[in-house]
Amino acid sequence: MSTTTKSRRRPPWIRVRAPGGETYEQIRKLMRSKALNTVCEEAHCPNMGECWGAGTATFLMMGDTCTRSCGFCDIKTGRPGALDWQEPNRVAEAVRCMNLRHVVITSVNRDERKDGGAPIFAMVIRRIRQVQPGCTIEVLIPDFKGKIEALRVVMEAQPDVLNHNVETVPRLFRKVQPQDRYEWALATLGNAKKLDPDGMVLTKSGIMVGLGETFEEVVEVMRDLVGLRVDILTVGQYLQPSKQHLPIERYYTPEEFDALKRLGLEMGFRWVESGPLVRSSYRADEQVRALARRPAAAS
Repeated sequence: MSTTTKSRRRPPWIRVRAPGGETYEQIRKLMRSKALNTVCEEAHCPNMGECWGAGTATFLMMGDTCTRSCGFCDIKTGRPGALDWQEPNRVAEAVRCMNLRHVVITSVNRDERKDGGAPIFAMVIRRIRQVQPGCTIEVLIPDFKGKIEALRVVMEAQPDVLNHNVETVPRLFRKVQPQDRYEWALATLGNAKKLDPDGMVLTKSGIMVGLGETFEEVVEVMRDLVGLRVDILTVGQYLQPSKQHLPIERYYTPEEFDALKRLGLEMGFRWVESGPLVRSSYRADEQVRALARRPAAAS
């Protein structure tokens, strides 16, 4: 395990290519023409060029202003405007225009609403099913403060994948995401399974590393997630968006990411994506299509 890396350059295994290319430009123009946001842009995802170049993107719904102020996130914080109830139609139309086979839908937190904006997720799932049959749908949802009523609204729309990222280890929650609670994250993932007794919806979660946690703490979180029968795990390196965000405490090595993947599969995750530039939506289409053909082991 290396020492802190706040003052030195990124290691050679952290290489982010600038986005570009014909397909990338087509998607960017389509997003602007339909007044849509993507988490790819708002969060400065290192894989934006690769994913957009392949014709895939993660849509950010309910505005570009979040009610929470997480120390790792580059999405702006404040009081959001009113929900746009036509947004699900515009997102679905963009999915159709892009002829996507798999789409990821996420949102800012909308804590000013009792339902957390859950009906917007349900609307966009149902609308995409109507206009783009056969497209698989992943939703990366907020924790809704652990409220099962809001989660039920989303689950009744039957996404293919229900994703909620724990992001970090319990010891660092107050520092990394001060308005979140580890218990809410676990409740969201656990309740998703309870609301889906037939196992039609895959569950997924993700962890960032390099914020000051220990390797052993990451493994403990993985054990908690396996205990909730989470199907898919993503593990990636935290990269500081700006000097105003939390510093990088250290860079994990490719060997450590490989070790986490091996441990995760041994624990019982059905799919583990672990690497320096892995983000929640990275290779999401591969995951859902592979697991849809592979029955889950008996619990």
